[in-house]
Amino acid sequence: MLKQRVITAIVLLLVLLPALFYTTHVPFCAITLVLITAGAWEWARLNGCAPIQSYVFGVFCLILCLLAWYAGLLTQSLRLLWLFFGSVWVLAGAWLLKSGVAGWPRIPQVIRLAGGVLALCLAWLALAQARVIGINFLLSILVLVWVADIFAYFAGRAFGGRFSASRLAPTISPGKSWEGVWGGMAGVLALALAWSWGDGYWEASVSSLYGRLLAKGWFLLLLASMFMAAMSVVGDLVESLVKRSAGVKDSSGLLPGHGGVLDRVDALLPTLPIAMMLYSI
Repeated sequence: MLKQRVITAIVLLLVLLPALFYTTHVPFCAITLVLITAGAWEWARLNGCAPIQSYVFGVFCLILCLLAWYAGLLTQSLRLLWLFFGSVWVLAGAWLLKSGVAGWPRIPQVIRLAGGVLALCLAWLALAQARVIGINFLLSILVLVWVADIFAYFAGRAFGGRFSASRLAPTISPGKSWEGVWGGMAGVLALALAWSWGDGYWEASVSSLYGRLLAKGWFLLLLASMFMAAMSVVGDLVESLVKRSAGVKDSSGLLPGHGGVLDRVDALLPTLPIAMMLYSI
């Protein structure tokens, strides 16, 4: 399993890193669009679609993203869109987690599919816009999610259950603890402070998300960083809820050793649009 994980990670890095650092945003946006299409195929399968329907759903998501690209949305200011859907993610995420695993199948399938394609398309659009803004800006968002996950894991292992008697979401993801969430937030706060300092020290030509937030005040930087860390957990839990409802461990086996695409990008689905919302304010 470890060997598979390492090989898959190396292959992904060999594909994504050259595209990320290419002189234009086009290769990176194209490659990530393929991944989002695969994620849409997984989403349809998790929500009871037949094989052919799942492929059609993936193609439909691809077409929507291509239309957004063709319409020039990657370079347009979409402030109202990000404000609206950032708020939707907060409200919908809270409602879904409150409803739990049992509440998911009660939602009509067409609404679950529509919500999934909307979340995936908007995440890709936010990712593409972030790459257009600049590599430093995009990486500051991606690394936030990775740091939150890593710190949450180790904090949960070291302190899980010591300070809080209740688990975070026992029916959705029994292994997650409140101590892990707090550890993830602490890691993101440290990252935000270090990265915003680095922006100034190295005189970054394109500011990171943290540098932009810091320009509006320390309070906003700290509050927004903790909020983003919390929303990354929401994204992870929502995908876990959907998988548990479907009775599967992984969203697919497309990425050997890692599960599926959704297993790798679940925390990014809310954080990318919310990052663009924070960028827009």
